Amino acid sequence: MTQPSPTPTVTLCADDYGLAPGVSRAIRDLIVLGRLNATGCMTGSAYWPEAAKDIAPLADRADIGLHITLTEQRPLGPMPSLAPGGTLPTVESVIKRAVTGRLDRAEIAAEVNRQFDAFEAEMGRAPDFLDGHHHVHQLPTVRDVVLDVWRDRMGGRGWVRSCWEPPLAILSRRVDAVRALIISELGRGFRRMLVRAGVPHNGSFRGVYDLSDRVPYGDLFRAFTDSPAPRTLVMCHPGFVDDALKAADRLTGQREVEFRFLASEECGKSLADRGIRLARLSA
Repeated sequence: MTQPSPTPTVTLCADDYGLAPGVSRAIRDLIVLGRLNATGCMTGSAYWPEAAKDIAPLADRADIGLHITLTEQRPLGPMPSLAPGGTLPTVESVIKRAVTGRLDRAEIAAEVNRQFDAFEAEMGRAPDFLDGHHHVHQLPTVRDVVLDVWRDRMGGRGWVRSCWEPPLAILSRRVDAVRALIISELGRGFRRMLVRAGVPHNGSFRGVYDLSDRVPYGDLFRAFTDSPAPRTLVMCHPGFVDDALKAADRLTGQREVEFRFLASEECGKSLADRGIRLARLSA
C-alpha cells in the first residue's frame, strides 16, 4: 500500500531578537501568530535582559537560540585583538581575518561563552540552537569554538544553523544569487564539520537577499519557501523601527516590510495554497 507523502515543512527563523525593543516585539508578535518557529537572540545587547523575560513564556512555541555576535556591536567583555576600541568590526573585516587565520581563538571563545552565559542567566537554560549574526559562526576559528560550545555546554543537544545550499538550488531561485553563493561557499567547510560530528542542522538554507524593497517581499517569500527540501530553514529579519534600532543597526525600514507580510493573510494563503506547513526544527 502506498504511503501518503508527508506535508512539506519550513522553519521560519527570525534573526536579531534582543537587538532593540521594536525588533523583539515584532518577533514575539509573529511567534504568537504562529508565523515564526525560531529566533536567535543577541545576548550582548543592553535590551536582552528585558527581552528575555518577555520571550520566556513563548518557549513552547518556537526554538529560542543564541545569535552569536562578533560584528558591529559591543562585545560583553574585553577583546583587545578584535575590538580594541570596544566596538566589533564589520563583517567584511571579520571574514578577512578569519580566512587568513588572524582570529584569536581564545579571545573568540571567551566572548562566545560570555554570550552563552548571558543567555543562560536570563533564560535559566541552554539555547535550543546556535547561529551567528552575519553568519560569523561558520567562519574558520569561530566554527571550531561553536562546535566546542555545542558539545561541552549544550551536551550535544540542540541544532546548529548551516548556511550551505547547493549552488544549483541558489541559481534556480534567481534571488541575489551572488551574495547567496558567497555565504554558502563560506559555509561549505562548516557543513562538512557538522556532518562529521553528527550535529543536528538544517538541510536547506534560504532567505538571503539584498534587504532592499526592489522586489516585493511576498515574491521573495514564495521563492524562499517553494519546493522545500527536508529541514528547510528560511532566515528573516522582521521588526518595528525605533530609536534603539536606528542607533544599533543599518537595517531598519525593510524589517517592517517583512513584518507586515509575515503577519498578513497573504502569507498564510501563500503557504496554504502550496500545502506547506511551518514547523520547529527541533521537532
